[in-house]
Amino acid sequence: MGANTSEPTSSRTPRTRSTQFPRTPASHLSPSPSTSESNPTTAAYTNTSSYTKDTSWDTSLSCQSSLSSLRESLSENPHIYDITEIRTATNNFLAKRYSSTSSSAVSAAACWRCNLRGRDTVVFQRKFRRKIQTSQLKERLSIICRSNHMSIIKLLGASISGDHIYLVYEFIQGSNLVECLRNPRNPSYTVLSTWISRMQIATDLAHGLDYVHNNTGLNLSIVHNHIKSSSIIVTEPFFNAKICHFGTTQLRSETDAIETLETGSSKRETEIKESNASFRELKRYDSGDRHFEGLRDYMSPEFRSSGSVTQKSDVFAFGVVILELLSGEEPLEYRYDKETGDFLRTSVIDTATAAMAEGREGLRQWVDRRMNDSFPVEVAEKLIRLALDCVHVDPDNRPDMGRVAGKISKLYLESRIWLDNVKVPTGISVSLAPR
Repeated sequence: MGANTSEPTSSRTPRTRSTQFPRTPASHLSPSPSTSESNPTTAAYTNTSSYTKDTSWDTSLSCQSSLSSLRESLSENPHIYDITEIRTATNNFLAKRYSSTSSSAVSAAACWRCNLRGRDTVVFQRKFRRKIQTSQLKERLSIICRSNHMSIIKLLGASISGDHIYLVYEFIQGSNLVECLRNPRNPSYTVLSTWISRMQIATDLAHGLDYVHNNTGLNLSIVHNHIKSSSIIVTEPFFNAKICHFGTTQLRSETDAIETLETGSSKRETEIKESNASFRELKRYDSGDRHFEGLRDYMSPEFRSSGSVTQKSDVFAFGVVILELLSGEEPLEYRYDKETGDFLRTSVIDTATAAMAEGREGLRQWVDRRMNDSFPVEVAEKLIRLALDCVHVDPDNRPDMGRVAGKISKLYLESRIWLDNVKVPTGISVSLAPR
């Protein structure tokens, strides 16, 4: 397993953490209104130099031009790979398929780790829901690959062959969240043995999904549609989380959102709205055959009943992942009832709801015991309530991911304060002598 088995060290100070959220400004790479405003050093130089106003203005324009060029160079053009490149890199698809327990290959789809154009990559083979032409693929890739965020595994490019599309992602060393929470070789052990490590994962996931929904800067309503614990990679040494399969839904034509990507005509505002806001419904092309993508455990009620996928469906799946993260439980289990002799279907949503009804004592019993009851109960209670809001039966009552990300960031800060207060004081000497 790629994740470090040691617990988070005390060297991870709040200063280090503060660089990771909110991540939106650093991730968007969007032009700033003024270089001098965003850079105090530049502003000071402009105020104190002997240059004239015209010269200072020219310098400011030059700086902005340089920054624009830098941003363009950082935004890597997507690759349209020839299928022969994919075949060569995978030994004509005979190379050993990559295991989900040791890489970013976290789906049932065929996948291979290989080297393409000098980069360490993971290639996923996916079947089209509706076939597209190479010209259309290039247009969609050019849109999707503009997105960059620390909590999202980057899509590098794709290739088409027959009824299949081959999606090429950057390789990220780590283990998926399922393996971190429930290692079948040692069920009583987890690398996520501290509260702060789980809060770090929750924070990363919230900001990553908020970016997908609201902050790509593309004026598009984007749905991920593959949020589940097996699609989340946990990296060392600080247990940061990264979301896999961004762009898969659009490139496979799983939803009508692909029409928006083609025309680029969507001008939908991406401002954060409360739960009474309407959200756009994106229907699956093949919803009539009831063949759903992903695991049923993470599917919202409206998704299971109608086959329609929305951003609120992503919010539901996110809520399930958070409850799974806090409890260590499977999202759906069948437990043997000694009284009836039957197996009862139990979901993590049901157990969390029951625990909250019992008060804080029930909460302490429900939270993963492998954390040794060492966590801020009040923060845990707030996070569980937020997760239960995310899995509300009515999609209109689920919060927007922007609101969720803001609340989880606040809970992370409260967790850091709690951690600082419970640390054993350093610099204390103890002398032992006979009384």
